[in-house]
Amino acid sequence: MDKETLYKRVHAMIISSTKEPKYMALSTVKIADLFRVKPEEIEKMLIELINEGRLKKTKLPDRSNYEVYLLP
Repeated sequence: MDKETLYKRVHAMIISSTKEPKYMALSTVKIADLFRVKPEEIEKMLIELINEGRLKKTKLPDRSNYEVYLLP
């Protein structure tokens, strides 16, 4: 699994979102299934992208159990 490929896919998902501001709730299990890798690998790469400043992660105020990803 390539981190750049994951970033491009997540970036496209966020950009295509109809929400304002643009954000997307991601399922690491579904993404892992698409790429045929383990969900832990996807979670690790998402954390790396967050630490690099390429993605932001937050929780929705009205649904605190949903974690959403935004572009910086």
